[in-house]
Amino acid sequence: MPAITVDGLTKSFGGTLALQDLSFEVREGEVFGFLGPNGAGKSTTINVLLDFVRPTTGSVAVLGMDAQAHSREIRSRTGVLPEGYRVYERLTGRQHLEFAIDSKGVDDDPDRLLERVDIADAADRKAGGYSKGMAQRLMLAMALVGEPDLLILDEPSTGLDPNGAREMREIVRAENDRGATVFFSSHSMEQVEAVADRVGILRDGEMVAVDSVAGLRDSLEDGTTLRVTVDRIDDDALDAVRALEDVSNAAVESGDRNEAEPTLVVSVDGSKTAVLGELEDRGIEVHDFSTQEASLEDVFQSYTTGSEVEAR
Repeated sequence: MPAITVDGLTKSFGGTLALQDLSFEVREGEVFGFLGPNGAGKSTTINVLLDFVRPTTGSVAVLGMDAQAHSREIRSRTGVLPEGYRVYERLTGRQHLEFAIDSKGVDDDPDRLLERVDIADAADRKAGGYSKGMAQRLMLAMALVGEPDLLILDEPSTGLDPNGAREMREIVRAENDRGATVFFSSHSMEQVEAVADRVGILRDGEMVAVDSVAGLRDSLEDGTTLRVTVDRIDDDALDAVRALEDVSNAAVESGDRNEAEPTLVVSVDGSKTAVLGELEDRGIEVHDFSTQEASLEDVFQSYTTGSEVEAR
């Protein structure tokens, strides 16, 4: 059973179309990264999952239940870290956790949760004096109350320094290892690439791609760049490399093939050894080579700024 099923979801706010025929699934027990530029509809999607906003058309199921008909039961099994949520300034960190624990009817230890997100030393300080990063950690601790079956995290690394972002990733992995499904949106490509099993990319209210990070990289025509430093290069050798089956483009870096050691930059989707072999067969000496995979940021830019491509 999928943890989340979105089928033909459309949401309009007056004359503004926020989501258009959106359909995707989040598998039970996976970490699903939800990407999209500002205004793409990520927060609207999350609000529909939590029944804060009702669909115009379409259906949404969470944990096997209709998101609107069973919203209270869904929320009892879901931990949420919303974007832009403000803490209660007059309550201490511990009081925030005690409130969340009472609301869910569980017997979690608030101090253990605060220690887990590394703000135990601020447990008795009023949250109005917390930094943005500390407030974000507090909200994460509240989301972890009751060992939820589903975690929905909206921009979880907001306000966190690099150490905090690393700790956030470790908590996501630990919750997933426990058996929780994690659905999170983020602008941080590093965060998504580090923890997500699959990624969905939203653009203008439509899902334009869903796949693993590796699969999304492979979907780019120029998924891998091979840089080869050689003793020399000529037109015949360059044309021969371009003619190879798995090569989509090849050029001399900066266009200067008269340098002492010119560097050939090759976009290749397949065997790199074929390129090296072709050069060596022509008597060209390879001095050095390196490869660079397309980053998730490259993939994101391709899907959100280029023409729409079919999702896998």
